[in-house]
Amino acid sequence: MVGKDNLKTEDLNLCFEKLMMFGGSGIGKGGAKMEAGAITEWKDIPMELLLQIVSLVDDQTVIVVSGVCRGWRDAICLGLTHLSLSWCNKNMNDLVLSLAPKFTKLQSLILRQDKPQLEDNAVEAIANCCHDLQVLDLSKSFKLSDCSLHALAHGCPNITKLNISGCSAFSDHALAYLAGFCRKLKVLNLCGCVKAASDIALQAIGQHCNQLQRLNLGWCESVSDVGVMSLAYGCPDLRTVDLCGCVLITDDSVIALANKCIHLRSLGLYYCQNITDRAMYSLAHSRVKNKTSIWESMKGMNDEEGLKTLNISQCTALTPPAVQAVCDSFPALHTCSGRHSLIMSGCLNLMSVHCACAFHAHRTASTIPHPAH
Repeated sequence: MVGKDNLKTEDLNLCFEKLMMFGGSGIGKGGAKMEAGAITEWKDIPMELLLQIVSLVDDQTVIVVSGVCRGWRDAICLGLTHLSLSWCNKNMNDLVLSLAPKFTKLQSLILRQDKPQLEDNAVEAIANCCHDLQVLDLSKSFKLSDCSLHALAHGCPNITKLNISGCSAFSDHALAYLAGFCRKLKVLNLCGCVKAASDIALQAIGQHCNQLQRLNLGWCESVSDVGVMSLAYGCPDLRTVDLCGCVLITDDSVIALANKCIHLRSLGLYYCQNITDRAMYSLAHSRVKNKTSIWESMKGMNDEEGLKTLNISQCTALTPPAVQAVCDSFPALHTCSGRHSLIMSGCLNLMSVHCACAFHAHRTASTIPHPAH
């Protein structure tokens, strides 16, 4: 008995009715062809139709259905690639231990928790059984230790997206070890991993995870310029970097990202109070070619290029001219109502900064002829 609604195998007839209700519309659309009355009870559903139906129902029902009979279990074990257990608010650890050996073809597994339930033995079971895993969410798993990261390093080397935000017990040495094996990482959320996200770990990530595109280091207070610069040099495809609350970083981190990560689209610097105008000017000029003015370079810039989101809230050392230079270089940054992508809360001295919309509005207004008096 697991999960939020305490589903039981006695409810299978009800589950069957739900399955048939959802799956009936697909019978005549390339699914299994059946004579009228061929399916008289839930055990008669062919494997092909079962897999089609299972893709339409919730994960709780899938788990119940996998216990109907051997044929159904085998079909689901072979066909199920995505599973979320975030709805399970108790006994998640036992549930994972029982499901991991069954669902060996999983590519995406979401184990986000409101309260910590997972333990190392569950993650070890995942690593031992689910070798095709690419997406794993373990956020808020406060009970996990370095043993979990070591297991994932050996059992799931194909992970591309890993969320361990709030896993405060992991060490930086374990994270560095993981980076050495999981070299296909593209998305990594380390928000709140105060022990794991250190310069040592970031140097390992920069060395091994060259495909990384999105990284969240929010509130990892031990991160310094050494770690961020290692990332910038080792992960040139970085597009989203959240450094909010990384109080030790200085302009050198931003300059490295601006110069080395030409695909950078989003940068979070909330409460990074050591950031000065020097960092802003490096961003502003990062895409300007030699001997070419800012406005000339912007004419040929693709809409998909350049910064689209910048959070400089509480960066109180910044001045309006430097931030305005960033706005002028990247028209996708907006300060106007309803389109705030340049976030400056807590910086009253930046109230005079305006995005390209204000410039175009002023230009349009000035071209409208005044009525004759």
